[in-house]
Amino acid sequence: MSAEPNFFQHLRAELSGGRRWLDRAIVLGYAMAAGLSVVGITIASDWAFAGFHRVYTAWPWAVLVVTPLLTAFIVWTTRRFFAGAGGSGIPQVKAALHPALPADRRRMFVSLRLSLAKLALTVTGFAAGLSVGREGPSVQVAAGVMQHARRWLSPNSGIDTRSLLIAGGAAGIAAAFNAPLAGVVFAIEELSGRLESRASGLIMTAIVLAGLVAVSAFGNLSYFGVIKVPRLGWDSLGPGLLIVLVSGVAGGVFSRLLIASLTGTPERFNLLRARYPIRFAAAGGLVIAIIGLVTGGVTFGAGSEAVKRMLEGHDELTPLYTLLKFIATWLTAWCGVPGGIFAPALSIGAGIGDAVAQIAQADMGPALIAMGMAAFLAAVTQAPLTSFIIVMEMVDGHAMVLSLMAAAMLASLLSRMISRSLYETLADYMVATAIGTNLPVAPGETNGAAEAADPSLSVPPSVPPDEAPEPTEPLPSR
Repeated sequence: MSAEPNFFQHLRAELSGGRRWLDRAIVLGYAMAAGLSVVGITIASDWAFAGFHRVYTAWPWAVLVVTPLLTAFIVWTTRRFFAGAGGSGIPQVKAALHPALPADRRRMFVSLRLSLAKLALTVTGFAAGLSVGREGPSVQVAAGVMQHARRWLSPNSGIDTRSLLIAGGAAGIAAAFNAPLAGVVFAIEELSGRLESRASGLIMTAIVLAGLVAVSAFGNLSYFGVIKVPRLGWDSLGPGLLIVLVSGVAGGVFSRLLIASLTGTPERFNLLRARYPIRFAAAGGLVIAIIGLVTGGVTFGAGSEAVKRMLEGHDELTPLYTLLKFIATWLTAWCGVPGGIFAPALSIGAGIGDAVAQIAQADMGPALIAMGMAAFLAAVTQAPLTSFIIVMEMVDGHAMVLSLMAAAMLASLLSRMISRSLYETLADYMVATAIGTNLPVAPGETNGAAEAADPSLSVPPSVPPDEAPEPTEPLPSR
């Protein structure tokens, strides 16, 4: 008998809570804005790379000038004005969520200002033909948009900045890959470590709304279409294990290279990068342009089109081209430009899978290519659940979920024997630099090069004034 009055009491409380409904409307609005930001970076990146491709097609040798100049411009702008926008974007969000980081310093890594800068600089990277992806930047951009809602919410809303950051990052992955399930797993595996009950509704809402905005813009299609999955029997065990071995080792080496490069391991080339960052970026851009010319343009950009053609049966990335794509992606990240590694990692993994499929000479090329993508991405990020779900949703490969899961898990395990976690290590260095405290460091590495957090710390006093970046001060809080 008491259930009925309680129902009406709850209903009356809900309807009379005007401020509560306003808070909900604010969150919904920002979730849609986060989705729009991902749509914006997608459309702008595709447009910019199409422009670069037209230039390359008409005047191939022009890239020897365009790519170095734009790379130098991007790095100069990033270091001088938007230090927190450098790199992938996922380490910045992880740094903003780090328990050791004071709340007033989160703006060094995630803010609306940095989101706008990240979007513009990432698009410029595509215009330069660099080997970058837009998925990592989408995480930082969407998180920066989403956390801005905090200043308009009431103190009693029960929604804190941490929950908004996680929701924004998850929405960024979901909208960028059109993979809502991957967004949920990414929030748990990479950002928070767990999904708190009070934040779960917010995360789901952000993912759904951001995903709906993306679907309304691009359609409800799989990123790489639908692959034909043959029957995988015992004859596929050998090729599958070879893919796992090659991808696990290559991904671990790639991750270790990035950690050494971006955390300033005291080697000669990193000293040159710290002393002359703009010239180093121009030289890196020149090497990337040369690699692109040698490969007929295959290594330029994210590599998504090459993956689509490989899934259709065309050999776009030969073993040599796959190695050169590996080098181009590493150099792009080492230069310090804003840009992600998700899409390039998927193309490298696809190249590994395609090479093994040619060796096996079996009618299971698309399946092996998908396994290569999941395995290499898992080895680089050491996030196997997110990796195999992303690939599964991108190729509509639900029929081979166990194969993708096994490949991602085993490759990630091999990678952990070679390298520490890429995103976690970079986030730790950023936090250590931001708070001026040394976090645990592996032998042979230094704490002074979390340059994405504050590049000025790694620039010696002898650097010429025209190349030394000005320290970027956090925005004043409201």
